[in-house]
Amino acid sequence: MKNNEILAQFNAETDVEIIDIKTVFKGFFQVDEYQFKHKLFDGGWSEVVSREVFERGNAVVVLPYDPVTHQVVLIEQIRLPAIGTTNSVWLLELVAGMIAADEVAEEVAHRELMEETGLSATEMHFVNSFLATPGGSSERFYFYWAKVDASKAQGIHGLEYEHEDIKVHVVDFDVAMDMVNNGRIDNASTVIGLQWLALNLDKVTS
Repeated sequence: MKNNEILAQFNAETDVEIIDIKTVFKGFFQVDEYQFKHKLFDGGWSEVVSREVFERGNAVVVLPYDPVTHQVVLIEQIRLPAIGTTNSVWLLELVAGMIAADEVAEEVAHRELMEETGLSATEMHFVNSFLATPGGSSERFYFYWAKVDASKAQGIHGLEYEHEDIKVHVVDFDVAMDMVNNGRIDNASTVIGLQWLALNLDKVTS
């Protein structure tokens, strides 16, 4: 352990008291209202706190990378919630998809890669998992990188019954990083994935 590592002071089992959970909205997604108390850094317990939590479920994020050509495969699709926050609501993204309660994350990663790009991974590697927006959502991303043959990536993909309209792009990795740096790519999971690749190129090309 490094000397400056920050260890967790509290844990969810003993230092948070859930008083009540009430579902306040249930549609395609669900919103729950939590009443809870928690331990304080300076000792004692908080008053009862109320927070609404967006229960979106968990998802996989897949970075398709061709180590032979040093290219990544990105997808482009409309993301309506981005309206009013960016110049275009058609975002450049990594492959992603929701994990159902009875599904295994790696199997979902393979399926979503095929559905959204038409590609099969010759290798699928789990990297890590991270919370998407823990200030308001319980969603956790499970991040994989997939070894692919980028020359086979082309066309329009997605499931019609899910109203998906997905365009595939094959991009030199350096160009993808330029788009991260200039803000053309501005969604968190894609930025995180590409920056991870920039830090770990020696591992994925060896």
